[in-house]
Formats: sequence, structure tokens, C-alpha cells
Amino acid sequence: MTALGGLLKNLESAPDREVYGRVVGVRGLLVEIAGPLGAMAIGGRVVIEGQDGRETPCEVLGFEGERALVMPFAPLEGVRRGCRAIVGSTEPGVRPSPRWLGRVVDAMGTPIDGLGPIDQGPTVYPYRASPPPAHARKRVGAPLDLGVRAINTFLTCCRGQRMGVFAGSGVGKSVLLAMLARNTQCDVAVIGLVGERGREVQEFLQDDLGEAGLKRSVVVVATSDEPALKRRQAAYLTLALAEYFRDQGQDVLCMMDSVTRFAMAQREIGLSIGEPPTAKGYTPTVFAELPRLLERAGPGTGEGTATGLFTVLVDGDDHNEPVADAVRGILDGHIVMERSIAERGRYPAINVLKSVSRTMPKSTPETERPVVARARRTMATYSDMEELIRLGAYRPGSSPEVDESIDLNGPLEAFLKQGKEEATGLGDCYAQLRTILGVSDTER
Repeated sequence: MTALGGLLKNLESAPDREVYGRVVGVRGLLVEIAGPLGAMAIGGRVVIEGQDGRETPCEVLGFEGERALVMPFAPLEGVRRGCRAIVGSTEPGVRPSPRWLGRVVDAMGTPIDGLGPIDQGPTVYPYRASPPPAHARKRVGAPLDLGVRAINTFLTCCRGQRMGVFAGSGVGKSVLLAMLARNTQCDVAVIGLVGERGREVQEFLQDDLGEAGLKRSVVVVATSDEPALKRRQAAYLTLALAEYFRDQGQDVLCMMDSVTRFAMAQREIGLSIGEPPTAKGYTPTVFAELPRLLERAGPGTGEGTATGLFTVLVDGDDHNEPVADAVRGILDGHIVMERSIAERGRYPAINVLKSVSRTMPKSTPETERPVVARARRTMATYSDMEELIRLGAYRPGSSPEVDESIDLNGPLEAFLKQGKEEATGLGDCYAQLRTILGVSDTER
């Protein structure tokens, strides 16, 4: 009955006649279409029929005079002046179903894992949906076990929270994302690989995510060589799938690697249609689209949640560059990874002192708050005195707090260090931290 319902909805949404225009020019990444402009809308679809029957899907980005400006989702080889441009849906979307679990799709929702077509659901979820109304959204839920000691203990995340992972290139954010995808206690994981290296996709699926992780996941892939429109579309599809499973009452882990590449794709699109460049060449629509995308994650109006974990590739290790600064102001916390920590061999290279979870301390059990606070103070004391300690300028016995931080630095560093295959539950994290600090259960 579900398949029949989907077929009926497809028939209802099918146009009663074919409407088309003609290609009259190609300008860089843009194609100019002349024809029935009244049938086209911003964000709508157009399919250009090229030579040998090749079809090139496009999206309407704007209008100039009597022409529509569209950008292709695929290369323009075979497109010439006079080609038909068939007008499609003005509200494109996807029809997800539970059968999408365990599958790998491209930015258009087409399977790329060689396992055949995917059953479509009856309901259309728009690629560019609006976030739920603020007054109708539920609050974030209970603490979420992510399986990573540094995050579980010092940056506790709640169900429905949105966190950013900020790191430069090669610092280990993709490996951290893989650990979270495999270890997080959730019903469904929706993972968007936006602008990733093509070589790394199979490694992520087979080595990092694994067969067990893939069974409960949907992976959306748009590699760095694909057109900007397709890379942006992959981010929209990732959020649409997360919204679907959230509306089914499930706890969803929505992960995207990376938001920066989404912003870069939007910058390419904006510059191609004539938007003025602003900070570091990013166009105004980049900073308009970021909150519209990221606000879609979080609690819904029902029982389901979509916990968002978004990586941000900071340009030149500058954590205050425009995209990082904008994303940090939108999300509910940020996990900062530093190259200096990675260089000394401690992975994940999370700087706990520079990272924040905005749901703490409410997400931390009341009995554990003094323990976590003491550990933070100890690490902060060592960080402040680290240079003097390494130079030998600090004399032991001068300060009890510094002496304690020196004694505990090694055990705390070992606690924060975690292998890719390891997973530690929330309760075990607190128990290990108490042991390091020498706090008994009766002292809590």
C-alpha cells in the first residue's frame, strides 16, 4: 500500500503537459534559457536535452531580462544553442523510506553502491525545507553517549544538540567523525560527505564506518570533483533525510563533513550569478544559507531528535575565519581540534579548554560536576604554566596547585587519548576521571 500511495502521489504531481524553453547562451557555469519564464521558479528544476539524447539536470538560480539563468548538476558537454530545456518541478524533493538504511547515494538520491534502486516513500521531503517553528520545537533531550571520552566527559552533548568540530586539514576530524558515527547511541545515522576526496569514500565506508555502522546509516556522497551545485545539494539532501527519520520518532545522528565545503560551493554559485564578494570572497548568500541549513537539525515538534555534528575546515588554522566564526555563532557548542596536539601524537586532538558545550552543566549529573570542574581547573593550571615547566623555570613546591597539575598531566593526557576502535560509555568516563583525581564515591 505504501508503494501504491507513492505511485499515486507521483501521478498527481506529474505535469499535464510538457513545458520547455530553449538554450540561448552559455556563460561560464551558467546557461541562459529563453522561454516560458512564468513556469519557472527560483530553486526549480530544468532538464536540458543535449546531443545524442543526453540529459543535463539544472537548477534555476535567477532571471536576467527575458532569460532564466540556470546552473547544471552535471558537465555541459553536448549542450548547444537551441537545445530544449524542459521545465520540471518547482519544489524539488526526495521520497525517503526505511529501505534507505544501509545505502550510499549521491546528491540527487540515486544509489551509487551497486545494490540496485531504493524503494521510495509516499511523502515528499523538500531539499530546502524551513526549520521547525521555534515556538513548537521540543527542548533538547537526555545526555547522548558519543563513546569518545574527551567529549563525553568535558563536552557532554544532549539529544537534539548541534555541535561543530573545528579543525585544520590533516588534524583528524574525519577520523573523529568516524568514531562518533560508529559509537554514538542512536537509532539512525545520516552522514553527508560534502566535497570529500573520492579516494577516502571507500575507506570511510569499509574501515571507519564498517558493516555494522552502515546498516543503521544512510551515506550521502558528493566528491570534490563534482559541480558546485551538486556539492551544495548533498548538504540539503543530508538534512532532508535526517528530518524524515526524526519525524518517524527516531533519535537521529546527522553528521556532515564539511560545512566549509558547503560554503565554498555556495560561494562558487553566488559569484557565478554576479553576487559581490565579501569576507575572503564569500558572498552574502553564504551567510544567509548557513543558518537555514544548520537550524534544520535539532529537536522536532514530535518525539524524534536530530543531533547535528558538523565539521568545519578552518582556513589556515585560523579559528576566527569567516565561515568558522559564523558557524560557531549558530551551533550549540564547538569542539576545537588543534594541530599542536596532533603533532605530539595525542588523538583525538581536542583542546578541551577551548571547546564548549552550551548544554553543560545541565547535561552533567550533579554528583559529577565538581569532578569535571576540578579536572578542567587542573588542565588550565598546567596550560598556564606549561612553558615555564618545560623550560625548567618552575621550582617544585612553589605552588600546590601547579604541583598537582604536573602530577596529573600524564594521566589526564592518557585519559583524553583514545584509539579509533575504542569506545567508552558515559558512566565509565566519569569513573575513570574520578580514579585519576583520586576521588572516592563517598566524596562526590
